[in-house]
Amino acid sequence: MASLISETSQKIFTSETLRAAAKQSERCLVVPVRLRRAIKKYLREQEDPYMRRKVLRLSQSFSDIKDVNLQLVAETSKELVADPLKSMEQSQRWKIKSAYGDIGLTYRDDETVAYVASRMPSVYSACYRVLSEVRRRLPGFSPTKVLDFGAGTGSAFWAMREVWPKSVEKLNIVEPSQSMQRAGRSLVQDLKNLPLIHGYTSLQALTKEVQKSERQHDLVIASYVLGEIPSLKDRITIVRQLWNLTQDVLVLVEPGTPHGSNIISQMRSHILWMEKRKFRKAKVNKEDSKDLIDLRSGAFIVAPCPHDGRCPLEKSSKYCHFVQRLQRTTSQRAYKRSKGDPLRGFEDEKFSFIAFRRGQRPRDPWPLDGMKFETLKEQRAKRNPEDFEIDYGIVSISLYFFFFFFF
Repeated sequence: MASLISETSQKIFTSETLRAAAKQSERCLVVPVRLRRAIKKYLREQEDPYMRRKVLRLSQSFSDIKDVNLQLVAETSKELVADPLKSMEQSQRWKIKSAYGDIGLTYRDDETVAYVASRMPSVYSACYRVLSEVRRRLPGFSPTKVLDFGAGTGSAFWAMREVWPKSVEKLNIVEPSQSMQRAGRSLVQDLKNLPLIHGYTSLQALTKEVQKSERQHDLVIASYVLGEIPSLKDRITIVRQLWNLTQDVLVLVEPGTPHGSNIISQMRSHILWMEKRKFRKAKVNKEDSKDLIDLRSGAFIVAPCPHDGRCPLEKSSKYCHFVQRLQRTTSQRAYKRSKGDPLRGFEDEKFSFIAFRRGQRPRDPWPLDGMKFETLKEQRAKRNPEDFEIDYGIVSISLYFFFFFFF
């Protein structure tokens, strides 16, 4: 029996299969044990025998929302894109009437359980990758007050706990689904040293309950939510509100599809255009000194772009997205279906993102800055008069040898 097993293992574990397995597991993210245990405990408490069917229904709902959003006409949003500050009164009325929650999918208890089982680890992996990149590019940045817009079940919060373990002291979440909020609280109930968490159903509720001096956040993140908002006008309105609540860094994350990448590109262009417009107006009106204007206004891209110009992919057939491979959790392997093929132990989460920071882009010092170079006139002024005397004997000998060898 032992010899049979060894022969079988030799046939299976060949050098080619081992190399393929090593390549597949390269940079594969493993979901933290605490999150896996929290998900497993939450699903065990629900005891839903029809979980696989609900996961499939949720996946179909995501596809339907994407198809509807692609068919929406953006003509009604052109005026807002062209001049968002044209009518402040109209914009204020729109903010009062608009309530985040007018989306294509309502998360009730069934959808929430299916989301935790199938999608939460994947969204966590994308958020972790994005926030890790922000930390790498801003090593001195450590947020203490955070706003999580469209928090869902708390995927972004779990990612923040891994990236900045002891940094966050206060967390405001905006999530219209009470079922999602309950699931998020249930998942974190066993964690220690939690920050002060406040939940709101909309941005309007947050601005009403929080004083104006307390509305600024070091980090504002909106992950996998803008694609669920039905029109471009709604998205721009909400992103402007999020930017107004941002004191330092704003992060937007969307699925790595052409539609999600297009949303990120639109928001990127709008924020940069809006801040440049404000900066030009402030300089023309001379409201503040130049140094003060540089500190108060402006925005630049932290990641993924190394510049603030036009995206070179705009007029190409490609779109900007990234891939994070993650090891599937037991719940994902249990409830996700594959099309006839065996379900793999990993999956690739595609995402698009953008990270803004307030202020002007820092400029690296030029290596020659601070060095003073003498002009030719200054060099001649330092010469001694003897340096200008010509030794005609040496010149005549040089001319003799020149004509001797070449003529």
